[in-house]
Amino acid sequence: MNLELKKAIDQISKDKGLDRDMLIKTLEDAVRTSVQRRFSEDMDVEVRYNDNTGDIEVYQFKIVVEDGEVENEDTHIGITEARTHDPSVQIDDEVGFRVKVEDLGRIAAQSAKQVIIQRMRDAEQEIIYDEYKDRMGEIVSGIVQRRDKGGWVVNLGRTEAILPREEQIPREHYKRNDRVQAIIIDVRKEGRGPQVVISRAHRDYMAALFRREVPEVDDGVVQIMGVARDPGSRAKVAVLSRERDVDPVGACVGVRGSRIQNIVQELRGERIDIVVWSPDIATYARNALAPAMVSRIVVDEEENLLEVIVPDDQLTNAIGRKGQNVKLAARLLGWKVDIFTETRYNEANAIGHGLEQVASVAEVSMNQLLEAGYTSLDLLRQASDEELSDKLAISDSRIADLRSAINFLAPVAEPEPRAAEEDTAGAGNSGNAQDGDED
Repeated sequence: MNLELKKAIDQISKDKGLDRDMLIKTLEDAVRTSVQRRFSEDMDVEVRYNDNTGDIEVYQFKIVVEDGEVENEDTHIGITEARTHDPSVQIDDEVGFRVKVEDLGRIAAQSAKQVIIQRMRDAEQEIIYDEYKDRMGEIVSGIVQRRDKGGWVVNLGRTEAILPREEQIPREHYKRNDRVQAIIIDVRKEGRGPQVVISRAHRDYMAALFRREVPEVDDGVVQIMGVARDPGSRAKVAVLSRERDVDPVGACVGVRGSRIQNIVQELRGERIDIVVWSPDIATYARNALAPAMVSRIVVDEEENLLEVIVPDDQLTNAIGRKGQNVKLAARLLGWKVDIFTETRYNEANAIGHGLEQVASVAEVSMNQLLEAGYTSLDLLRQASDEELSDKLAISDSRIADLRSAINFLAPVAEPEPRAAEEDTAGAGNSGNAQDGDED
């Protein structure tokens, strides 16, 4: 009775969390492989593990043929020899013979052991891969083990994970034996075993933290519609309530900010803006650009562009420090966002409107003007008749109409009276600049 083998199987199954039946099948496969390597690949071998005794039983099967027709002794046996084992056999029957495992020899036994170990390791890695693959998007906690060339190795208990540098929060430092939380973002099959990749900088980590801290998010009453992060610095989270009487912002913030503070502390002080989502892109954009006040928004769906006009004193708030506010808003919205002050936007529109009128009078398109380099009324005014005729291919009468339209839309300012000699030199210089064409 081989009690040691039986104990080993039971212990491995318990320690590694491996299925006992799978271990026995692995053992049987390994022994079958060793027998065929030791004797012949052609052999028909059956291996059985006796769970009562702990012994491995190996049987070889041969097909019964007429005497003198045995071409391969590994697979066939003559009927006369076969009937010495079983007098009742007939031609084409299969006869089984017990093979002594001890006859495998030391090398074959060692080979079987190596196959068993490798198969068990493969099976364990497959179990770990399946387990963590199903936990994608889940927050896990582990102990920092060591620094790796690609980041930090974190012990999760069943396996190790990698926290890459690009998935760490900037300016966050770790040392060995620190406990760290992160989200599983990838599980890869690699030669040395499954590779679990975790992240603290991923936007899904913030969404997972909200699910953990805010019951309304976890049960689906409040839905997270989008997350944009500048990890460790600032983030915007878009939320929507599925029930009219539930305030999504209030639910996420919690009483006296208790819920949001737990998330902020976990993310080392990362500032979080809660944004109310809206199906109307203009309304959504207003909410996303808070705390800046927005005057109006021009939506260009073809270009996927939002032109946002803000009061002159709100430009800094709209853009944010190092452009962070508008950058996060654009990422959250999924649109390109251009910010204009009211003054700048009105001036740009006035110039554009004037060019359109001049183009209409001269009977040319706006594209012709722009392609010719005339992006303002001043550039048109400075152009000579020959240049206009050459670039725009228009007649002299059209050029005259064009100049009349320019003078009507943007008349040349009258020069100020020349200052007296005793007046400041600056005033005299201004007059000279304006009168330069007449000198």
